[in-house]
Amino acid sequence: MSLLHTFKQTLKPCSTLPSSSSASSQISSTQELEPTRKPPKSSLSQQLLRLDDSYFLPSKHESKISKTQVEDSNLLPEETLKRSIKFDEENKEEDDEISIEFGRPGLNRVEFDYSGPYEPLVLSSIGVIPIIQVPASINCRLLEHQREGVKFLYNLYRNNHGGILGDDMGLGKTIQTIAFLAGVYGKDCDAAGTDTSVSDSQKGPVLIICPSSVIHNWESEFSRWASFFKVSVYHGANRDTILEKLNARGVEVLVTSFDTFRIQGPVLSEINWEIVIADEAHRLKNEKSKLYEACLKIKTKKRLGLTGTVMQNKITELFNLFEWVAPGSLGTREHFREYYDEPLKQGQRATAPERFVHIAEKRKQHLVSVLSKYMLRRTKEETIGHLMMGKEDNVVFCQMSELQKRVYQRMLQLPEIQCLVNKDKPCACGSPLKQSECCRRIVPDGPIWSYIHRDSPDGCDSCPFCLVLPCLVKLQQVSNHLELVKPNARDDADKQKKDADFVSAVFGTDIDLAGGVAASESFMDLSDVKHCGKMRALEKLMASWISKGDKILLFSYSVRMLDILEKFLIRKGYSFARLDGSTPTNLRQSLVDDFNASPSKQVFLISTRAGGLGLNLVSANRVVIFDPNWNPSHDLQAQDRSFRYGQKRHVVVFRLLAAGSLEELVYTRQVYKQQLSNIAVAGKMETRYFEGVQDCKEFQGELFGISNLFRDLSDKLFTSEIVELRKDSKKGVSDDEEEILCSSKQETQEPILGDLGIVYAHRNEDIINGGRAATSTSSQRFNVERDSNENLEYADQKKKKRKGGSEEEGICFSKRERKREKYKMLAEFKGMEIMEFSRWVLSASPFVREKILQEFSDRVKVGLGK
Repeated sequence: MSLLHTFKQTLKPCSTLPSSSSASSQISSTQELEPTRKPPKSSLSQQLLRLDDSYFLPSKHESKISKTQVEDSNLLPEETLKRSIKFDEENKEEDDEISIEFGRPGLNRVEFDYSGPYEPLVLSSIGVIPIIQVPASINCRLLEHQREGVKFLYNLYRNNHGGILGDDMGLGKTIQTIAFLAGVYGKDCDAAGTDTSVSDSQKGPVLIICPSSVIHNWESEFSRWASFFKVSVYHGANRDTILEKLNARGVEVLVTSFDTFRIQGPVLSEINWEIVIADEAHRLKNEKSKLYEACLKIKTKKRLGLTGTVMQNKITELFNLFEWVAPGSLGTREHFREYYDEPLKQGQRATAPERFVHIAEKRKQHLVSVLSKYMLRRTKEETIGHLMMGKEDNVVFCQMSELQKRVYQRMLQLPEIQCLVNKDKPCACGSPLKQSECCRRIVPDGPIWSYIHRDSPDGCDSCPFCLVLPCLVKLQQVSNHLELVKPNARDDADKQKKDADFVSAVFGTDIDLAGGVAASESFMDLSDVKHCGKMRALEKLMASWISKGDKILLFSYSVRMLDILEKFLIRKGYSFARLDGSTPTNLRQSLVDDFNASPSKQVFLISTRAGGLGLNLVSANRVVIFDPNWNPSHDLQAQDRSFRYGQKRHVVVFRLLAAGSLEELVYTRQVYKQQLSNIAVAGKMETRYFEGVQDCKEFQGELFGISNLFRDLSDKLFTSEIVELRKDSKKGVSDDEEEILCSSKQETQEPILGDLGIVYAHRNEDIINGGRAATSTSSQRFNVERDSNENLEYADQKKKKRKGGSEEEGICFSKRERKREKYKMLAEFKGMEIMEFSRWVLSASPFVREKILQEFSDRVKVGLGK
């Protein structure tokens, strides 16, 4: 019988690929059969304006390409190579031209086998008894980076301390954790049907604390990957029964939510847990929260944190997280603040003295070396980037409508905001006190203040600073859509009256043009884009994408904004699905699966705050974030709903910002936070853009302080001016080489995007440059004054150039020849033949390709120096 069992196990299929959720493996058959499409050009002008560019291949053209590829299958290998691996050229020539691209492999060009051998993954050292190993049935389905993650977790466990698995979202942190537990608990049921698991007397149970939205995901992943574990959920009405079962050693893995543990912490902390795992561990960033205090009382040293965003807002969040997983690893709180936090922030200031920069560099390197002992951090680019088509993150500054501008200006003049802006000025009554401490501490004539303090006419202890958050919310609402500031029928009568008074104050003489004080119930008015700058740009962008067969994720954190966007989609006749906080949990996965599988579903309308690891929308290749969040991780997580393992197309992200509004400051603070995270966690050197220093009144600069929050930015391109002033020119790599190897050089012609209502745009990855200086063409200014006639004239001129004369053809031909010569030189430098080198190009990760580029460039410089 045991022999038969072993034979059956040998025949088990090993082709199943892991993913962070079951949804990632469900990809529509229509998508897999889709013909290869060229990746988008780096220039935003190409993406946004010239919609008839060769990047947007019409269906007829795609059919022609597909047919040609079939006909060319009989060509010699070298000729086939020339047609399948193309250089990224500034001007795409005729369809049958031969060119070469040094970049990511295209669709259907190369087939990869990710399945590992059907054998256990040994974790323990050679000669150690008993042997700790991951069962073969799990190991054969792990990717290489996941095997490394399992080994890292085991090393933490073996050394009797905790740590952080900080992989990007979508790299399988859940799966790595389950594989690690299967190894530690000896769950080797593959061995001839015998269960060699460690007895309950030797090891205690495992506690997994996670957001309530992913509890069922943990259950399902254990069922798929390690069904031999006894898993129970401590959440809901049956907690007492589960606790009895746990005390009777009938539970090996207990899954509970953060909220439940915060309340039931005293009960659960009495149990001797073998391992405690915190999923989405960044929830433990606040040392003053009750959740953090409860988690500190857990009786085990083996605490593991899983998070793709180790640091979100402040460097001190790092200390709080590591103080939980590995107490004392970063010293005392005061030591961490003085030795790491302050030097890193001061050294990142744009005009910091060279001495400060040097100290920050040394402290950064030291912090990274310490963190590396307790944390494994991998990105998609480092692990599976070469298996995907890539992503571009575009930040697009949309011009507000004239009505929006007037309303925004009136709001800045409200007595509440003027009180905050002038808070530090001397009081007009002649006293030595500031206005915020004297006569202007309260604002009884303000519509916002009077509602907040309707029960306390003398104000509160926080006045006038209690007004900051309500005023920021109103400014953001005006930036997105004017209907958002109108009374909400779901609110109580007092709040509706307050909102009506506010609308009357900020709409002024435009009240009739804006549709009155009351919220509009007209479908035609709500779906109209004329008074919303972002929706005007979105309308034209979506028209181009839909015509090319793209599928779109449309994010907003406001439910009311989702309602308006839903009416807009209905008016345009787009087929869509919607998911927000009101969507029942048991229906969410079916909505995701239907969108991924159905070619007719064009748009997925989704809340930025919608949680759950099952939201893997890999069928979409366009992502629009309608409104930015103060926390950069929210927007990045929204992008990763599409850009994750299983994605077959190049993902292009568009973050829409209202130019000249508070949203520009929201975005620049995102950049600041992401750069600090890159410095402290990854040890990268970032471009120093800003004068402001977080939590430092002496250097509030352009980012921090109340005065900056409510500054009038309508007369300037705030973000553009900062980027243009501070960005560095690219060093060490010539433009031609960069164009060949990284396919990221942008065209220098002036983009004309007035028709789209876009003032300015850049690629986020060029600003948050990960240690490499931003290119001089990374940001672009757009002329919004050009009318549509000039746009059409410019497009006609480009079409004429494409048809070309002999001179243009000769120039393009010589350019291609130069690129081919450089390609041959690179192959020789690597010591390979052209064919062998090309195969290496297709399989190598972007980081390895860039390393070869740098080495080649250095060798050329040395040769020129001689």
